[in-house]
Amino acid sequence: MIEFSLWDIVRNLLLATRWTVLMSLAAFIGGALLGLALLFARTSRAPLLRRASWAYIELFQGTPLLMQLFLAFFGLSLVGIEVPAWVAAGAALVLWSAAYLAEIWRGCVESIARGQWEASASLALDRMQQMRYVILPQAARVAVAPTVGFAVQIVKSTALTSIIGFTELSKASTIITNATFSPFTVYACTALIYFALCWPLSRLSLRLERKLHASHRS
Repeated sequence: MIEFSLWDIVRNLLLATRWTVLMSLAAFIGGALLGLALLFARTSRAPLLRRASWAYIELFQGTPLLMQLFLAFFGLSLVGIEVPAWVAAGAALVLWSAAYLAEIWRGCVESIARGQWEASASLALDRMQQMRYVILPQAARVAVAPTVGFAVQIVKSTALTSIIGFTELSKASTIITNATFSPFTVYACTALIYFALCWPLSRLSLRLERKLHASHRS
């Protein structure tokens, strides 16, 4: 039997961690871009756009991410389209993230006083200009803390992608456990790595939230 040292375990887990980080970044960036489009549709004056964006958000928030991963990976194969696990995982996470980010940002936009809309309308700005020059700059300040907080959820949710065969940190820990027969050591190290990824983001979100509240009180 091959002996594995603690360093061997940690080194292989760290190699897999880079895929967790890359998948998290892809999900966050892609979700942010799509979420911004959904935000504009959700706050549009066009009823069709509002209903379509509402239906999208309700669908992805109302179904488990695990089912979305299964549909992205196995569903396309039913129509003859074979996709790699990382593509299906990335697509599902982007679509899922966009739904939540759009709702987070919609709440921030709606927290802006109605007078700001009226004042910008009096300057003959159209809806897009109002959002770009007046509303979004103010809403962005409110949105920073919850957006960073949601990034933590994205990092942890990447663990579900192991179900469809994407080899990130969680999947790698299972493979290493099967090779080393040291589940406690492997999963303890895995938990510490997840903590090292998520804790700084959690603290940053908390600090930003406190700073925002302090600036509001002043």
